[in-house]
Amino acid sequence: MINHSNWQLPYEVNPAFKQRTAYFCMEFGVHQALKIYSGGLGYLAGSHMRSAYELRQNLFGIGILWRYGYYDQVRDDHGFMSVQFQKKLYTYLKQTDIQFTIPINGKDVMVKVYYLAPETFNSAPLFLLSTDFPENEEYIREYTHRLYDRDHEVRIAQNVILGVGGAKVVEMLGGADIYHMNEGHALAMTFYLFSKWKDVDKVREHVVFTTHTPEKAGNEEHNINDMERMGFFSGVPMEIIRKITHTEGDMMGYTPAALYMSKIANGVSKLHGEVSREMWKDLPGICQISHITNAQQKKFWADRELNQAYVNRDDMGMRIIKKELKRELFEVVANQTGKIFDPNVLTIVWSRRFAEYKRANLLLRNRDRFLQFINNEKYPVQIIWAGKPYPFDHGAINTMNDIISFTQDRGNLAVLVGYEIELSYLLKRGADVWLNTPRRPREASGTSGMTAAMNGAVNVSVSDGWIPEFSVHGENCFVIPPADHNTMSTVEIDNYDYDNLMAVLENEVAPAYYDHPERWLGIMRKSMHDVYPYFDSDRMAVEYYQKIYQHPFSPVDSLLNQVFDNHNS
Repeated sequence: MINHSNWQLPYEVNPAFKQRTAYFCMEFGVHQALKIYSGGLGYLAGSHMRSAYELRQNLFGIGILWRYGYYDQVRDDHGFMSVQFQKKLYTYLKQTDIQFTIPINGKDVMVKVYYLAPETFNSAPLFLLSTDFPENEEYIREYTHRLYDRDHEVRIAQNVILGVGGAKVVEMLGGADIYHMNEGHALAMTFYLFSKWKDVDKVREHVVFTTHTPEKAGNEEHNINDMERMGFFSGVPMEIIRKITHTEGDMMGYTPAALYMSKIANGVSKLHGEVSREMWKDLPGICQISHITNAQQKKFWADRELNQAYVNRDDMGMRIIKKELKRELFEVVANQTGKIFDPNVLTIVWSRRFAEYKRANLLLRNRDRFLQFINNEKYPVQIIWAGKPYPFDHGAINTMNDIISFTQDRGNLAVLVGYEIELSYLLKRGADVWLNTPRRPREASGTSGMTAAMNGAVNVSVSDGWIPEFSVHGENCFVIPPADHNTMSTVEIDNYDYDNLMAVLENEVAPAYYDHPERWLGIMRKSMHDVYPYFDSDRMAVEYYQKIYQHPFSPVDSLLNQVFDNHNS
């Protein structure tokens, strides 16, 4: 049992990172075995936690123990994707003595807290909240069952547990200098702090915010009256809430509200910072939106033998190891699909969350041309798809199943299920080409391409997210010429991107791999060189302290405090 009253970080803090920071996130991909993540946001948070541990930063995570995880991705009797929810138990998590109630929808909800010790997975400490206890009614226990539950009120309850419950945990641990909202799910935390401190400027002085997506669906919003009823605002009068967040209608957007409640915010790539500033430029009085480009931890993601051969400039060793890594991936392909892939054949991998804008099926837009490409005897190719749709996004699931149907009787095409950290790792190590096809500029960062590059996979990508900060076409990757999203329709953009993608694959990628193997190895080496250290999460974790946590605070609207005082009097 972990006693909160005298809890301290169990290692000596580096004085350069002394600000005590509570890092709030809905999901953490710290390790394959702790299934409380869905995808990129969790992978990013996991790398941040691991780098914070390596750098001995004064930082700890606040999250939720999802009893059924996101979901288990399996196949049905016909080989198509199916969703399974399976209860998860983790004996390595330690229960703390932290427990309390918070009001949600008129009920006192019991919250208890588990602790992930740093030495378990070499990460910063992590405190995970749960309502799954006999003291709560069954429907309340289910609040912390499924990450991103589809029920509207359960989603609000989850946000209250993370925000208000998380703030209470920090309070019981002795407080923090900085409260970092990694995405807007913890927004309720800011109103809890305001209810305690009675000073909006003091809240802003201690709160920072990272926005991860320009997608409307990713910028959560709910009816403000439902939020109030559910306890989101910790009793702060609605008049004050509307004033602070400039909310006029019935719907409150988490991202705009977070921009009003923080001293500084950041996008997660240079391009995403520009897109975010453009998106929210009409909101008066919001905080500055900077950018810190996302990154991933090389120590966790990169294959050690391949990296050692790269460091030793052992070209033959790199070739041999890369083929062996492909064989390891192809064992999974054979096990899941009954297909035997060839390690001597150019292998393209499309693997990420199955969101519509990421265009998993872009390759299949012109199936005649695609079939000519995959059946080219001079330049044979193998293609693997993998990724998790949202479990209740039937359009995305149908897209995945359509690809499964198209590939089932083709020996050089495969779709894998079970997309979590372990499979992601195998895919990145076994890929020759890592394919990225979002509609620009809708990919905020896209960190999977970073970890692929760390494993000798060459990125072929739309110029979006982190890619413009990395790419040198034909030298460390291949970049698809950008469509003009300001003048083109969605159909025109997809047609344009498809034609250019196929031209790059047919005329540049495949010939380079087969006709110029020395050049291909040079591109691999340049990619591995250029991705480190800038796109390693150690750099990112340092920048968060230097540019965000230590950013000076400037009061922007102290009149709001007078409004609150007048209301109370």
